[in-house]
Amino acid sequence: MVILGADLHKRWHTIVAVDGTTGRKLGEKTIPATPDGHLELRRWATRFPERRWALEDCRHLSRRLEADLLRSGEAVVRVPPKVMAGVRRSVREPGKSDPIDALAVAQAALREAGLPVATLDGPERELRLLVDHREDLVAERTRHMQRLRWHLLDLGIEEPGARSLDRPAVLAGLEDRLAGRTEPAARLARDIVGRVRDLTAAIRLLEREIETLAAALAPTLLALPGCGPRTAAKIVGEAAGISRFRSKEAFARHNGTAPVPVWSGNIARFRLSRGGNRQLNLALHRIAITQMRIDERGRAYLEHRRAAGDTKTEAIRALRRRISDEVFRRLRADEAARVTPLAVAA
Repeated sequence: MVILGADLHKRWHTIVAVDGTTGRKLGEKTIPATPDGHLELRRWATRFPERRWALEDCRHLSRRLEADLLRSGEAVVRVPPKVMAGVRRSVREPGKSDPIDALAVAQAALREAGLPVATLDGPERELRLLVDHREDLVAERTRHMQRLRWHLLDLGIEEPGARSLDRPAVLAGLEDRLAGRTEPAARLARDIVGRVRDLTAAIRLLEREIETLAAALAPTLLALPGCGPRTAAKIVGEAAGISRFRSKEAFARHNGTAPVPVWSGNIARFRLSRGGNRQLNLALHRIAITQMRIDERGRAYLEHRRAAGDTKTEAIRALRRRISDEVFRRLRADEAARVTPLAVAA
């Protein structure tokens, strides 16, 4: 078996072939990031009859090559960037270059068992694009709101309350107070008020679309206490197909809830994992914090862990790990429910 590790950029891809047994470098290829370049790459790779591709999981950078490889029947795994970076720091060859990074990706695929298997895009990608775009718009609106508050301070106008600048009545009131003022700061503030209003309308439209799609894709996940529509959408989009993971343990390693052992001798301890998909990890953390407030079972589990000697932080980590297993089970159920009607129709 030969592992083909890829370092991906917008215009060029570099691939390094590594022996799956010894880890020895067998070849190197750089191609343009175009359909013709991908075809040239597949022809080059035919010299290795038994092969598996390892692509660094770089969202949009890896998507086109990954899709072309999958459509041609190739086996592809996704290597998280943090895993690749850790391997690169441990290799003997110093420095940083595209071939060094591609080699690190291949070696990470050799070292790490149970990496997520790549699949063709499904409805999960559409949901992730919507969630990502909403987050971009929210961040842009926040920047405008911060500038608006500075202009209001400069103009001697009382600032609205915290988290109120997205309300139509508050924006309309600001326009009334800014009307007729000719200072440059006033003109800029009026322009920003309009931008905030437009962004808020776009965000709310996206939220309704996200909630509708999340309800269709993950009704079982939405029934989990503490998991709202946007959190469910984030999990579904970032997981990108739960069938990619062979077990709940593999999913936990991917989302960073699997604890890391840090013990020696007679004292056994574990610490928080800093690896994995941090977006997934954050979504699971939100569910855990919400369950602490509203779910009796979540509170009971935390109290049980505290009584066993865990600190509050350790108890929350344990709850987050437990939630990861439950999310895995519910995503499996939702995915099976979507597949069954298709199989019956076929």
